Amino acid sequence: MASEQKKKRNPNKHLQLNPNWAQLQLRLKSNGFNKSSRPKENPELATQNSILGKRKERPEAESNDTKLNALIPINDDISLTDVVAMDCEMVGVGQGNKSALGRVTLVNKWGNVIYDEFVRPVEWVVDFRTKISGIRPRDLRKAKEFQVVQKKVAELIEGRILVGHALHNDLKALLLTHPKKDLRDTSEYQPFLKDGRRKALRHLAAEILGVEIQIGEHCPVSLAFIA
Repeated sequence: MASEQKKKRNPNKHLQLNPNWAQLQLRLKSNGFNKSSRPKENPELATQNSILGKRKERPEAESNDTKLNALIPINDDISLTDVVAMDCEMVGVGQGNKSALGRVTLVNKWGNVIYDEFVRPVEWVVDFRTKISGIRPRDLRKAKEFQVVQKKVAELIEGRILVGHALHNDLKALLLTHPKKDLRDTSEYQPFLKDGRRKALRHLAAEILGVEIQIGEHCPVSLAFIA
């Protein structure tokens, strides 16, 4: 009993709030979102918020470094956490206007990759959509079969909070479902909507995190991390 009480008094100090979530909470706080339901701030979050606040006060010359930091995991923990984020890249099949899964990436709540695989679609690929997807023919030559990837992703997200942007598209490509109560979709989050309409992830990243994404070929690792 004494050891349990000691653990409660001394929580694991190496766990920190992902900088993206911390910046988001700061921005929501400054804009007055969710004031009625905002939880009490804990010391760990207060410390992280203080750090982020100091970063904002740095000279203009360091602004680029600050932007880059938002895309860098704060530790090297690659464990499967209770919250995971996902992003998928698509290729064209059929007549080219039909989308099929070409790559899927999952990161844990620290932003570290826990799964990243190219996928060989069941149908013949007629458009690799490289300018957007970043996928090339050589990437799919030794890619894993769709069913293998689908099964693994299902195992990884089962019973966990799944974060992403327009997750219905990713889940549709994977032919999977996930409990609505466990979905956290940034395209559906009410404070992010503009006149009831969804914002693109690149706009949210620029507005809330101050970073530029989706310039040229997409990087699913960065997109999952930001979402």
